[in-house]
Amino acid sequence: MTENQHASNALTVLQEVRPPFVPPNADAVTFTIEYPAGHPGAAPHRHPGPAFGYVLEGEMRFEIEGEPERVVRAGEAFWEPGGDTIHYQDGNHSDRDRLRFLVTLLCPPGAPMLTFVDPGELAARRNRRAPRPT
Repeated sequence: MTENQHASNALTVLQEVRPPFVPPNADAVTFTIEYPAGHPGAAPHRHPGPAFGYVLEGEMRFEIEGEPERVVRAGEAFWEPGGDTIHYQDGNHSDRDRLRFLVTLLCPPGAPMLTFVDPGELAARRNRRAPRPT
């Protein structure tokens, strides 16, 4: 077997996306987040650039503006465009198990990694949120 064949057998593509933009001179910041069972996650927020993630352990409730809420499970990847898009949910879907996920965020140097969205803006943009599950 050639070296290329060994490498291709070791590689698994988890997701392939084309973000709508990448901030000029962006830094790539990679971090993990861990929530205990039942944790609601971060309040609605936005990131200054695209974010690419992978669930290491557990199940995440994931929702970004314009897309329906979904559950992302261990071994699955997710992404969000960042910029003006609101990230509504990243909470732990399980009441029994912890959630751990990894994120790589592309952001301008020195910019905050996230900015919380105030209730007034949430109300003004409620028509951009996908219908809630019943």
